[in-house]
Amino acid sequence: LAATVVDRQNHHLFQPLLYQVATAALSAPDIASPIRSILRPYPSVTVLLGEVEEIDTGARRVRCAHGKVLDYDILVLAPGTRTGYFGNEDWAPFAPGLKSLEDARAIRSRLLLAFERAEREPDAELRRRLLTLAVIGGGPTGVEMAGSIAELTRHTLARDFRNISPEETLILLIEAAPRILGGFDEELGGYALERLKRLGVTVMLGQKVEEIDARGLTVDGRHIPAGLVIFAAGVTSSRLGEQLGVETDSAGRVPVLPTLEVEGLPGVFVLGDAAAFRDADGEPLPGLAQVAKQQGIHLGRALVEHIREGTPLPPFTYRSRGNTAIIGRHAAVYETPKRRKVTGWPAWALWALVHVHLLVGFQNRLLVTTQWLWRYLTYERGARVVTGDETGIAPPRPASDPAVAEEQRIA
Repeated sequence: LAATVVDRQNHHLFQPLLYQVATAALSAPDIASPIRSILRPYPSVTVLLGEVEEIDTGARRVRCAHGKVLDYDILVLAPGTRTGYFGNEDWAPFAPGLKSLEDARAIRSRLLLAFERAEREPDAELRRRLLTLAVIGGGPTGVEMAGSIAELTRHTLARDFRNISPEETLILLIEAAPRILGGFDEELGGYALERLKRLGVTVMLGQKVEEIDARGLTVDGRHIPAGLVIFAAGVTSSRLGEQLGVETDSAGRVPVLPTLEVEGLPGVFVLGDAAAFRDADGEPLPGLAQVAKQQGIHLGRALVEHIREGTPLPPFTYRSRGNTAIIGRHAAVYETPKRRKVTGWPAWALWALVHVHLLVGFQNRLLVTTQWLWRYLTYERGARVVTGDETGIAPPRPASDPAVAEEQRIA
């Protein structure tokens, strides 16, 4: 058996912890591992860096953007999702989503630079705008992001600045629905709301964002000046699924059979967030890391047996380990598969265990656990470095640079 893995990034990324990179709690390498390193023990697997541009299911062939053409007997698509702006794509430059390391780094830079600029800004009104941070979307990502920003500003940055008070930052969490964490039990949503308020987050429920621009955002007709807007309200599937020529759902996901195969396309499978998979009750599976991981393990083993022994492909069965979201220091919500509700420190511990378990590689698990322990004891966040290209300040040029010599001559 021989397999080829094609990815436009050279790393595997654990997206559920991206918000911690965006808020300087973790570094990028803590939640990402080189794909080649992960697959090194499997000599039959070839890794190619590239982006699939075209899929020809009739010829059983895929073409990459760099020109490489690959023939296939079995095709497995697991391209994930991208930020969805509900048709308002012009918002993207002003309100980054959180789907990649580049997104997380961009948010972290904008977040930290907002404080740096406020520190040197003499105008009180401009300082207020810079220190107003808005998170759009009250799902797990938005709740976790808002809570993490609150802890960063009130415990870490508050000790670093002299001319401003970061703990007075206005943090907004804006949700169009009447409550946050809509996928959880209402009691857990209420607990999360109370914890966010204790952290100093202003939660705006039942209010719709109408416009986002460079100055801030407009909510229900009221303009709110903001130094940073983060969009955590919507996702849509990768455009790669459209290449299969089958009808997708409203989120761009490809409907699949219980075996994860695309109906009418033998040998083509779709996994994870790109797949519209329904369980035995007809309910669609949520876009969670544990779903994607279980599907990948299931299909990988099933295909090996199918190819080697001709065994029919078994249907996939999802075994939920529960839903969880963290709201801040030793505060979280956890809902078990049997709808048992856990809050507070026990839920926080369960959240940590689940996320460490889902990380790829012992090294990453050890690094993340160590970082969390250190942060818990000290409130410190070490990943607060912003480089020259991110600050907008050009790095110094060497004296040997002809342009420098000419400037000195003119001077």
